[in-house]
Amino acid sequence: MDKNHIKSVVSGVLVVDKPVGLTSHDVVQIIRRGTGIRRAGHTGTLDPRASGVLVVLIGPAVRLSEYVSAADKRYQATMRLGTTTDTYDAEGTIIRTTPTDNITEDQFSEIIKKYEGEIEQIPPPFSAVKVKGRRAYEHARKGEEVELKPRKIKVYKLEVLEWAPPEAVLDVYCSSGTYVRSLANDLGDDLGTGAYLIGLRRTKSGRFTLRDAVPLRQLQDAFLAGDWYRYLIPAAEALGDWPGIELDFEQVEKVRHGHRISADENAGALVDPANHPYATEDNFGLVRAITEQGDLVAIMEFIPEDQEWQPKKVFFQS
Repeated sequence: MDKNHIKSVVSGVLVVDKPVGLTSHDVVQIIRRGTGIRRAGHTGTLDPRASGVLVVLIGPAVRLSEYVSAADKRYQATMRLGTTTDTYDAEGTIIRTTPTDNITEDQFSEIIKKYEGEIEQIPPPFSAVKVKGRRAYEHARKGEEVELKPRKIKVYKLEVLEWAPPEAVLDVYCSSGTYVRSLANDLGDDLGTGAYLIGLRRTKSGRFTLRDAVPLRQLQDAFLAGDWYRYLIPAAEALGDWPGIELDFEQVEKVRHGHRISADENAGALVDPANHPYATEDNFGLVRAITEQGDLVAIMEFIPEDQEWQPKKVFFQS
């Protein structure tokens, strides 16, 4: 089998521990060059000043992006009290400073409880959110004021890991689309002292944690050595927290040609959100279908009125 054919069939996940100083796109470019595979993309931007888990899909697995990107995230966030900046982080211009002598850890712990659950959050003015056809940061850099609409997010857990005024380190477990910079700024406003983000490390993205991540430098060494494949995680594991069905050979053949297959009597319970904390509006009624060998065949949608599984996205080609 020639190298070009190998490249064309490689599909899976590289979980990278992104260092500070690089954009998420920089990391994707490094992976494209190192693997020789152009079809690659990340599943959730990490700012250049942030480090940690960056999930990169390779080959046909990039078609999983909409599902993997929507997965929950977890961060270790360091914020500094007593100062407000226009970007909500250390790169911005200081707007005001306020003494923090009277703030106690108990007060801080009490205030952060307000931010747990489903809340509305306004993105930072220096963000990539589009307003009137342009990124918000493009308006902000020109001194133009724009109205950013609040978005619903979920914060499953906020916990103080370290209290060392004027700094505090938080464990932030949240839904995709959460701006931790906005969270720091809003907490500062509620405290009356102001606050901004000075450090951010993503510790979890979907089912992948730092334990699964390979440092970028180590991955680059593997590119040079030609053994980077050992870090490639099967595409099916990208949706490892989804319910799944296993297909036999005949079912695989039907599904890969786009045909429906019969569902058993347990299918309804399998996709019931009450039984599965993974469920969101984006993946309601969906399961991953795998071969007996564990290869990802397709994303399947349950059609209850017909008691059948409908292929939604097919991956397995051979």
